[in-house]
Amino acid sequence: MLSTTHVVTPLRRRPMAALCALLTALAMTGLTAMPAHAAAQTFAYVANLAAGTVSVVDTTTNAVTATVTVGSSPAGAAASPNGSRVYITNNGGGTVSVIDTATNTVGATITVGASPAGVAVSPDGSRAYIANGGGNTVSVIDTATNTVTATIGVGTVPFGVAVSPDGSRVYVSNHDSDSVSVIDTATNIVTATVPVGEAPNGVAVSPDGSRVYSVNQNSASVSVIDTATNTVVATVAVEYAPFTVTLTPDGSRAYVGNVASGTISVIDTATNTVTTAFSVGDSPYGLAVATDGAHVYAANGGDDNVSVIDAATNTVTATIAVGDFPYAVAFATPGAAPSTDLGVTVADSADPVSQGGTFTYTATITNNGPDAATGVSLSTTLSGTARTIISAAASQGSCAVAAPTITCPLGALADSASATVTITVKPTATGALTATSTVTGIKPDPTPANNSDAENTTVNTPPAADIDVDLGAQPHLGILTPYIGYTLTARNTGPNAVTSATLTATLPPGKTATNLAAGCTSAAGSVTCAYGAITSGASASKTFRLPLRLLSLGQVTITGTRTTSAPADPNPANNNASATCTVISVLLTTCL
Repeated sequence: MLSTTHVVTPLRRRPMAALCALLTALAMTGLTAMPAHAAAQTFAYVANLAAGTVSVVDTTTNAVTATVTVGSSPAGAAASPNGSRVYITNNGGGTVSVIDTATNTVGATITVGASPAGVAVSPDGSRAYIANGGGNTVSVIDTATNTVTATIGVGTVPFGVAVSPDGSRVYVSNHDSDSVSVIDTATNIVTATVPVGEAPNGVAVSPDGSRVYSVNQNSASVSVIDTATNTVVATVAVEYAPFTVTLTPDGSRAYVGNVASGTISVIDTATNTVTTAFSVGDSPYGLAVATDGAHVYAANGGDDNVSVIDAATNTVTATIAVGDFPYAVAFATPGAAPSTDLGVTVADSADPVSQGGTFTYTATITNNGPDAATGVSLSTTLSGTARTIISAAASQGSCAVAAPTITCPLGALADSASATVTITVKPTATGALTATSTVTGIKPDPTPANNSDAENTTVNTPPAADIDVDLGAQPHLGILTPYIGYTLTARNTGPNAVTSATLTATLPPGKTATNLAAGCTSAAGSVTCAYGAITSGASASKTFRLPLRLLSLGQVTITGTRTTSAPADPNPANNNASATCTVISVLLTTCL
């Protein structure tokens, strides 16, 4: 049907003469577009490769409501985010037809590279990216002027194309190079080339932008690419000759059209396993998930029809006759610009907080719908008293700190989904600290009032509690078990309550204490006692003993020391106390 230099490579080819005759006949019939459809209704646009037309399907009734004549061998379809335009690549003519969905007429025809196939539109609708299989390039179209503004060299026979949710990257499958090219949309430069399976065709990006799925026709597999590292992290086996892939709006499932078997494989993206496969029509070359995620449309090239699949049950619920050799499908909702009500709230983990301590601000970003949000980003600025930003982490995406601002590109958020950003802060001065967060996205936001939120936090002088250490000693003499009893006291002189403290008594070298009070432990040469809460003005004591037989004659000095306490101790001068005993015999010992 097409030259082998064309990127469109169906397994079942039709004679070139028959196709040419068919295209000529269609041109002579002068097919006209049907009346425009009602606003806010979703339509499926099906590119009929052999007919040179696009069938417009009302997704409510599953009826073809219009047939639009486009260029030769339409092979790719993509709709603008606001549904006002559908872009059709004409593989046989080296052009792109721009369909005005309000009238279902071709409003512009744009010359691109040779044998264009895949097409994708940026999330903001400003650019369309065309994979030119015959020229090994990608054409970048300015959708405002319908002109090509850049041509990017990629691999050999590029076929599929997909744009990341934030619009920063374009992924292109190179059929004959067995690779995926990664394009930086800010510079229109290929920044990475990822090896995948053999003869990749369709390519799709997950809604959160973290994964790219490349369908490998000759390997009967799907390569899963980690977009952070541009490496293949999983390979999922499917049925023979997979050709196209599409994902549900929440990214939980990937649907793969297997041309040779006439089936659809469903991949659980959390586990990268095929959960089911079911039959549709002959040669499902095109797949698309409806914007609400309820249905999947499969363009069956060999049967000249479209299978409508219930995404909840993975069953075919309707079959729609369309044009000759349907090859691609895209959904558009004319007159209903997508919108996402993004909101953010900010909360601190404590208020007030202490100078020198750490606490967190948590920003919760929620998509209140009705559509999935793309290109979501949060910017948080700290103001007020001096502080240090310790860290910033997001539940999805990433964060970059350029004090006093933290910027977190979060990717996509499905309707009703949320993401969080946690910022850890250490105030270095007293006063007031404010965190102001603002969320933005690519799609229009009908309720901007909830796009920002601020949280104020009071920073106080850190609490202090002065522990005065006291060590008392009392000899207990006798023939049987003479010992010296020690009392180690932590007295809180304020001004705040002690929450915890540890005191250590240093013993004569090698000596070990006995009869330890609860909370005390002994090792050779020391006793360590842990104290709980002590209110201001109160004290707590721990006791232990040293047997006299263990001691040498002469003076024995033991020193008690505060080793730790909370809050901070402002007066280290009274953190030590000593007791000295003079041992003359087990019957005569004096302590000071």
